[in-house]
Amino acid sequence: MSGTPTHRPRQVHLAAQLPGIHNVTVWSDPRSESQIAIDSFVRLAQTAERGKFDFFFLAEGLRLREHRGRVYDLDIAGRPENLTMLGALAAVTTHLGLAATVNATFNEPYEVARRFATLDRLSGGRAAWNVVTSHDAFTGENFRRGGFLPEADRYGRAAEFLSVARTLWDSWSDGDLRADAAAGEFVRAGAGRFAHRGRHFDIAGRFTTPPGPQGHPVVIQSGESDAGREFAASDADVVFSKHNRLGPARDFYRDVKRRLARYGRAPDELKILPTANAVVADTDEEAVAYAREIGRELVSPQTAIAHLEAVWGRDLSGHDPDGPLPEVEPEDDAHFLKGHSVFRTGRAETARKWRELAKERGLSIRELVIEVGGRPTFVGSPRTVADAIDHFVRTEGADGFVLVPHLTPGGLDDVVDRVVPLLQEKGVFREDYTGTTLRDHLGLPAGAPNPNEEKESTA
Repeated sequence: MSGTPTHRPRQVHLAAQLPGIHNVTVWSDPRSESQIAIDSFVRLAQTAERGKFDFFFLAEGLRLREHRGRVYDLDIAGRPENLTMLGALAAVTTHLGLAATVNATFNEPYEVARRFATLDRLSGGRAAWNVVTSHDAFTGENFRRGGFLPEADRYGRAAEFLSVARTLWDSWSDGDLRADAAAGEFVRAGAGRFAHRGRHFDIAGRFTTPPGPQGHPVVIQSGESDAGREFAASDADVVFSKHNRLGPARDFYRDVKRRLARYGRAPDELKILPTANAVVADTDEEAVAYAREIGRELVSPQTAIAHLEAVWGRDLSGHDPDGPLPEVEPEDDAHFLKGHSVFRTGRAETARKWRELAKERGLSIRELVIEVGGRPTFVGSPRTVADAIDHFVRTEGADGFVLVPHLTPGGLDDVVDRVVPLLQEKGVFREDYTGTTLRDHLGLPAGAPNPNEEKESTA
């Protein structure tokens, strides 16, 4: 009816992650192809772009993790460096955002800011940086300074690291790149000049690289602690969440969104995207059966015991994976799995919750590990999965999802070909890209000048 306002339903944001850490990819499946060849990266990224996803994400590990002194065999060894790979993917995609984890503990702001400014220019404004920290000396052994940073200081360094990067991006102003042949002036005199004095960084000079079309690349954060949530509310554009069950997801969503106001930010200026996976088949019954098969592939008997030892900090190799949980209590100070952030803290509480769940449902060790870590988020026919994704977003459990397929590189095909059209039919997912930058896709404002720093600044 003419004059009647129309209410646009909440839009779903989707991203894709190439799997390769923990036990989320079944690399031994005969349908799985190379985990490190560029062709696999290209195929998955182009599938995500065909599905009009917001971005493609690569996680990072700075050390091969070890279980009982041996390389943890669920990790993918030989994975190429993130930003180099995304630079290659920029050439074979047009709209898809390109997101990478780069660590703020063992890198320097100047180098990282320059690399992301380069990726943003190279891709036409599609770069995103997942800012993470490292807590352990085990990872630090790969670096000259080792585990130099106390864990209590890691978010302080990360916040200052990000502030310095923004200072560097802001050191170039519109019009600084003149290329005026008549005047013989390529850049304005003050272009790129910066200075920062702070607790963790004391640098001054000239930044070499004008920022890309976004001004600032999209900033992603994934901390779950109170400090991490506060850092996300103050500085991030996107939060990766581990909460992909609706109840806990709503609690996390409300908590982080309510923190935004104290930093003068509106709720839509931060997108919360849990990691998730989907199993799609012709019918719900077929999908449930397929999900059960995938769960057992993801959590082998050896994997189940490895996860149990990571929580208990004990040698549990003598336990039957198809038997009950051990009666002994965890050893809080023992770490059988090194270089792994999962099960690092609160292991006694994790063990208590696992015992309660196993008792309530009569689960064996392997069944329990599948339940807590190997169970897909969305299972069903294309219609069932589309309805579930829409319901999750519509009821404010998330703004969308980072989908992690269990197979490389074809694991997204069913979602893109069978679920996305139904989301488009519902009017909750884009028919096509309407902008050119990742900030456009996410509905985020352009990267504003750094509120905390000037070109000549102290912190």
